[in-house]
Amino acid sequence: MCPQSVKRKSWTPEQALASLMRLCARAEKSSSDALRLMSGRGLSEADREKVLRKLVDERFIDDSRYAEAFVREKSSLDGWGEYKIRAALQRKGIDRETVDAALASADRGHSLKMLRQRLARKLRTVRAASDYELKNKLIRYGLSLGFDMDTVRSEVGLIVKNSDEECDFFL
Repeated sequence: MCPQSVKRKSWTPEQALASLMRLCARAEKSSSDALRLMSGRGLSEADREKVLRKLVDERFIDDSRYAEAFVREKSSLDGWGEYKIRAALQRKGIDRETVDAALASADRGHSLKMLRQRLARKLRTVRAASDYELKNKLIRYGLSLGFDMDTVRSEVGLIVKNSDEECDFFL
């Protein structure tokens, strides 16, 4: 049986406002999230702007609050680095100054701790023929998490050095 596309019922501006107020009361949403949802429900651009302005005025939506919550979640729970977080927020339409302010409030020490843990976990599963190959694989992994090259190289160097010392101890 082939799934058919489901036609969503269009919203009136009042329905959009009520639905988005309920949604925003449960979880942080950005203005671009709200615009995307309203667009998907067939609201005209003028109505979308009116509803969004009302949501912002009543503080249901606040992009700076959203950015701070996003940074906290992605850095502490998901272990993302600054570059990956910045890119995700910019894709969401959050302006650069807001992103910079949210990233400035992040706990850099905790982010480094998360990077170390994830690199150490990856070290146990990665297969490499040489230290050079091992370091390159770990560096690529650290960069994919969104951390800068200097930080990743420094942490990889420490982790590989420590793992070599542990191996020498048991030999």
